Formats: sequence, structure tokens, C-alpha cells
Amino acid sequence: MPPGPPTPQPSGGARPAPPDGLVIVDKPTGFTSHDVVAKMRGIARTRRVGHAGTLDPMATGVLVLGLGKATRLLGHLALTEKEYVATIRLGQSTVTDDAEGEITAVTPAHGLAREAIDAAVARQTGAIQQVPSKVSAVKVDGKRSYARVRQGEEVELAARPVTVSSFTVHRVGQEQAEDGTAVTDLLVSLVCSSGTYVRAIARDIGADLGTGGHLTALRRTRVGPYAVTAARTLDQLQGSLEVLPLAEAVSQAFPRWNVGERQARLIGNGVQLDMPQLPPGPVAVFGPGERFLALVEERGGRAKSLAVFV
Repeated sequence: MPPGPPTPQPSGGARPAPPDGLVIVDKPTGFTSHDVVAKMRGIARTRRVGHAGTLDPMATGVLVLGLGKATRLLGHLALTEKEYVATIRLGQSTVTDDAEGEITAVTPAHGLAREAIDAAVARQTGAIQQVPSKVSAVKVDGKRSYARVRQGEEVELAARPVTVSSFTVHRVGQEQAEDGTAVTDLLVSLVCSSGTYVRAIARDIGADLGTGGHLTALRRTRVGPYAVTAARTLDQLQGSLEVLPLAEAVSQAFPRWNVGERQARLIGNGVQLDMPQLPPGPVAVFGPGERFLALVEERGGRAKSLAVFV
């Protein structure tokens, strides 16, 4: 997916407002998603910046940002599937289920049978019930779980249905942790539904094998149709802001419905038209001249507007 052309820079005076669209960022480690949004506000010189789904500070990779009108797409893009490459360490548990948290338990983990590892991975594949990490953004009575944990509260989160559609172990390596513990590191890749916590998968595989486990590295390589090959670092974007135009962005992310001029006017006025047979979920409506008009969803055979852009 090639990015859009760089935003043109004037020869003098203030930089013009960036076009409405998406910016695919290769997030660096140590940055929160909000840090990246704040940085992009400075790069793009606009307050209208948002992100489609958080990425933990430890993690790197694809973070989809919206500029201008494209911020209204982000809630729908956040619901799409995601792809990751990760390293799971067996032999140590942490309070956060990743390498940023304090180690809470140690169990030497050399000599694990590959068959046992594969069986534990298989039990985390498909449609599963997952309890999110306690140090997560899940809200408990209106307050983030991580905030409650940091205040010393005991938090019990309910299991939620998620889907891990693909889960592959690429390498099994016996290592020695900094504290001398004999650990086993799994290099894995997986494709999962929105709302899946990869560090919770690491925790649960470790619990299944009786060794404990946590995540030591995480890289998101895809969000929906937006792959890391199209992403740019913040430094690259500082030098040349590449924006995927709004119409192109929605064409890649959602099924398309082309309408005529009369239908375009009606949709712009919020009229619910009869819809053709299209895949379930949000649909991008285009009028004559490749004008992106709205995101709609089929309800009882008619088009219910999710967001109108005209």
C-alpha cells in the first residue's frame, strides 16, 4: 500500500493545513499512543489528530492516526483485526504480563517439550475467552483497571470473547534471564481480533505450561489493510508528512457502494436508502467523481449512516 504524496510545503509563510486522511506510523518503543498523537499534532500543525486503537509503550509498529475529518473513521478502524510478531518468555511472571512490570514469580523453564508448547499455543488459538491483563485500559466501574492497580486495589476482570485466527511459533530458544533464571523464549506471530491482549496470551500460555510467562517484545505489523511496510517513523514524517487521502483510506478499509447524484444528495441529508447486498459492517459510499460521502451500515435492508462526510 503506497502512502499518499507528501504534503506540499510552501516556499514561505505558514505551512497549510494537512489534508484529511490517515497517517500510518511506525511507533517507536517507549512512546504511548497519546505521545504519538501529541507529536503528530506538532508535525501536522493541527489539533485534529486521533488514533485507531492503543499500542503499549513497550510495543512498536503500526499505529493508525487520523487527521481532520479522518478522525471520525478511527472508531470503526479500531474494530478491525490486527497482526503481531512477539517474543514470549516462559519461566517468569510479571505484574503487567510484560517486561515493563516487576517479576512476581520464577520457575525454571528449560527442557520444555515442543509438543507441550504447541498444545498450549493451540489452546490459545481460535475463539477463546480471555481475561485482560489487570494493568490494562479496561474500565472497571468507570475507572481504568491500570489506575486501580497502581493505587493498590485488587482488580478482577471478566473474561471476554476474542479470536486468534492464526498463531505460529517460529523459534523456541533456551536462554538465561538477567537474574539467572533458565527461561525459554518463543518467537511467535499471530493474527487476532480487536480487543485481544497479546501479553495476556503470554501469561496464559505460561500458566498452562506451569512456568509462568510474559511478553518481552511486541511489534504490530498490520492493522486491517494497513501494513508496517507502508508505515513511516516519526522522524521520517517530520521530514515529509505522508497522508493517505480520506477517499483512498476508506476504499482500502471498507466495502464500497457507488451511488448516483440523486442518491448522493439523499445520503448527504441522512435519508436511509435501500442498500444492495454487501458484506456486513461499515460500507463506504461514493458518489460521482469519486466523492466519498459517508460510512453506512445495513439495518433492515436500509442504509443507516454511521458518519457523513459531505
